[in-house]
This record gives sequence, C-alpha cells and structure tokens, in this order.
Amino acid sequence: MTEYLIFLAISTAIFALFSLGLNLQWGFTGLINFGHIAFMTLGAYTTVLLSLQGIPLFISAVMGAIVAALLGLIIGFATLRLREDYLAIVTIGVGELIRLVVNNQELPVGDTWVSGAFGVQSYPIPLTTAPNLFFRLVMIGLLTLLAAITFWALWRWIRVAQKSLRIDTSKKVSSKQELISRLSVGLIFALLTAGIYIAGVIGLYNYSPKAGLMLVSLLVLGFVFWRLEILVRSPWGRVLKAIREDEEVPRAMGKNVFWYKVQSLMLGGAIAGVAGAFFAWQLSAIYPDNFQPQLTFDAWIMVILGGSGNNIGTILGAVIFFTYDALTREYLPRIFTNLSSDQLGAFRIMIIGLILMVLMIWRPQGILGKKEELTLSK
Repeated sequence: MTEYLIFLAISTAIFALFSLGLNLQWGFTGLINFGHIAFMTLGAYTTVLLSLQGIPLFISAVMGAIVAALLGLIIGFATLRLREDYLAIVTIGVGELIRLVVNNQELPVGDTWVSGAFGVQSYPIPLTTAPNLFFRLVMIGLLTLLAAITFWALWRWIRVAQKSLRIDTSKKVSSKQELISRLSVGLIFALLTAGIYIAGVIGLYNYSPKAGLMLVSLLVLGFVFWRLEILVRSPWGRVLKAIREDEEVPRAMGKNVFWYKVQSLMLGGAIAGVAGAFFAWQLSAIYPDNFQPQLTFDAWIMVILGGSGNNIGTILGAVIFFTYDALTREYLPRIFTNLSSDQLGAFRIMIIGLILMVLMIWRPQGILGKKEELTLSK
C-alpha cells in the first residue's frame, strides 16, 4: 500500500507539472496547444541522453527544460502571427513529428548509437543509492516542511473565501458557493497530504528510491506552483489574461502581444520539459510509444476538470484524474468480469468522457474556475 501511494504521488506530481505548463499557455493566455506532449518528449530524451554522457542529473534536467522552451520559441515564431487555429494545427503535427523522428533515428546512448525504436534503458536516476541515516532524516524533515506548508496554504486559501463572504454581502450566494468548494477541496487535499506524508516517511526511513523521487518531484511541483502563482498575479500575468480575453486591448496599450504569447509558450514548454525528466526517471526506461498524443488530452482533461486559469484547480484535476484512474483499474475488472482488458480500457475512457460532458453542462468553468474567465469559447 505504501509503495502504491508513493507511485500515485509521483504520477500525480508529474502530470500536475505537465498540466501547469498547459494551463499557463491556454488557461492564462488562451493559446490552444494540442501537441503539449512534444515538450515532454524533448525534456525526457534530452535529460536521459545528456545524463548518459556523464552530465549531472540536475544540469541535464535544466537543459531538457531549455530545449523544450526553444521548441516553444520555434513554434511561436512560426504560428503566433497567424490565426489562432494555426497554433492548434501545428502543435498536433509537431507532437507526432518529434515522436516519429525519435522512433526512426539512432540515438547516442553512451559510447554507442542505438535505434530509437529500441528505447533507452539503464540511465541514471536520482537518489538510487540509499543515503545514511542523517540524510534520510533530512529528507523526512523536508517532506515534513512541505506537508506543513501545504496545510498552512490550504488554511490560508480557505480563510480568504471566509473573509470575502463576510465583507462582500452583495455577492453572498456566490461567495458561499466558493467557500463550500474551497472547504471540500481543502479537505480532499488535507487527507491526501496526510496519506502521502505517512507513506513518504515510511518509504524514506526504510529507504526506497521511489520515495526519494517522490520527495524531489513534490518539491519541484511546490516550487513551480509557487513561482507561477507569483507570476500570474504580477503585471506580466495580468497582460496574459488581457491577451486571453481580447488581445486588441493590450495591443492598444502598447504591449507587444506577440512576444508575450511567445514567452507563455516557452515557459509552459519548459515546465513540461521538467515534467518529462521526471516521467523518464519514473519509468526507468523510455520508448517513443510512451509519448502518445493521449497524454496531451489527459492534461487537457486535468485542466478542464480543475478549472482553466487556476493553478490549484489544475493540481486538483490531476489528483481527481489519477484517483479515478487508480479506482477504475482496481474495481472495474471485478465488476465487469466478462469484459476484456481492451474493452475495459475503452469503458474507462467512456466514463471520463461522460463525466466531462456532465461537468461542461453543470459547471463549464471547471471545479475551481471562474465563469468570467472561461476560455472554452475562444
């Protein structure tokens, strides 16, 4: 059970990172990106291939993020001066193009060249060697600090809604609904944080490399979330929101709309590149077929579920998605014993599609999204 919780925590952290990059591009800037997996693919392969050449893992991951950002720069210069739908068309093609190139090219694996179709294995992974007791206690301390910050942030987030309910009596109904939403989400996050913390402490004390990877992925997720929250509340972030709503307004105010779009595409791509590094480290062996277009649409599901233009909502969407994934993988085969594995897979997709349809009718802005910031109509 502990190992499974750690696995789910790593997967959720990776795809929360991946989706945060997409949320920056679409939720905050209104850029339609259907090939987000391209950034993850470049980040994963760059990190892995550089680490096999003896470059430290941290530098390899940073280089993977830079390469992914450069892809965003290239796509931006090629499409962002054209109509919005060109970006969607080009990103779909780029995502598949990169996967097919990797599949058909030879890759430098150490001192030899290996066909990309055979994948890349036996590359360095962070924290595979068990540290001594002192460093294990330091890691547990970091996990404790991260959990404490999470609980404090949740409490502060709920308090903001409570103050809004007391101050703005003219919007009492909407403020009360937001408070109820925040209380429900806060309770979910608190329970998950407690469960992951307990599993993480056990995994770190009786050292497991996956527990070490979980700690690093959660720390990176926390750092990226913190910096994104600062960015989107800054003047830079307000310009992105203005571009999303009506780019003619910031253009009339003298803002370089094209360059802001490119920056958003590059930063979102860099975040996805970092997620790609962690994805490769989690898998321990990567193949081109690990980077199917389906992963992009999984990220879209997470962003839409949680609420576009809301970073906490994106993380909530990732949590809901992987909770749903884990539960249906465990219980559907027991309920529908006469269905094959392929049929069960299709049935699971049908259920998530139905959930999305109901959500779009009931709450089109997502669970935590704001209706006035809805970008689905763009």
